[in-house]
Amino acid sequence: MAFLFNDFASWKKYCAEHDLKLYETVLDYEQEQKGRTADEIWTGLEKAYGVMKEAVETGLNEDMSSRSGMINNGAKKVFQHQQVVLSKEFKNLISRALAAKEVNSCMGRIVAAPTAGASGILPGTLYTLQEIHGLEDHKILEGLLVGAGIALIIEQKASLAGAVGGCQAETGSAAAMASGAIVYCLDGDIDQVFNAVAITIQCMLGLVCDPVAGLVEVPCVVRNASAAAIANSSAQMALANLSGVIPVDECVDAMGEVGQSMEARYKETALGGLAATPTGQKISKSVLIQDIEMLPDEDENEG
Repeated sequence: MAFLFNDFASWKKYCAEHDLKLYETVLDYEQEQKGRTADEIWTGLEKAYGVMKEAVETGLNEDMSSRSGMINNGAKKVFQHQQVVLSKEFKNLISRALAAKEVNSCMGRIVAAPTAGASGILPGTLYTLQEIHGLEDHKILEGLLVGAGIALIIEQKASLAGAVGGCQAETGSAAAMASGAIVYCLDGDIDQVFNAVAITIQCMLGLVCDPVAGLVEVPCVVRNASAAAIANSSAQMALANLSGVIPVDECVDAMGEVGQSMEARYKETALGGLAATPTGQKISKSVLIQDIEMLPDEDENEG
């Protein structure tokens, strides 16, 4: 079959019937569908998590200035700022999500999780979660498998692409993956994991994809940070058994319905939202002029 399960209800039922943990079913799926051994999968996950952590460190320690000028070391500014809004840990979370996404915007190496546009959310959340709770790497890798399973179902029932479902499909899905992984890593049960996903989707529902100048920079980078915060708040609520009321499968269906009804200008076309503002249009024209390369005239070459 092309996907792990048709829905979250089937995933839960399968785990109960076969006495398996969430990550174990995804591990089995990877072995069966991709023809990989368990050792190969764990090695790949370890490498991916290594790249995630590397992206965080790169974003916080190296120059992160994009060609457009819209990205200018924002992660370092947050990380080094002395004033704290909630706690140092929260500031670290935000700066790390920014850092990994800035690396993407500056053409560095990242893990698309599930997309490049949402590449800061899982690194920011898992790096910080591991630091705060002293979790072993293997537990984080299990969480990544759980996140992958969440993404597979969202992809089937809705979308992971901004061009199809708006930013709710990209940063929303990544935040849902992260919240589910957080709850799993903190030993939450299946219902709590799925409830975290449901709450996250409810918080991200309807978010449009409106990249200024068509670049995955503004508002994409700051949305990675806010989505990381939402992932953590959703996990906190789910672990306390605060119900999202609407079941997770219905939340994903709603995401798909909203994405289908969303106008094309709000789906990565840079024709609506922030991209269509006067400042957005001014930046777009400036970036386009900068990127034009003057080619020699063909007649001059022939001469």
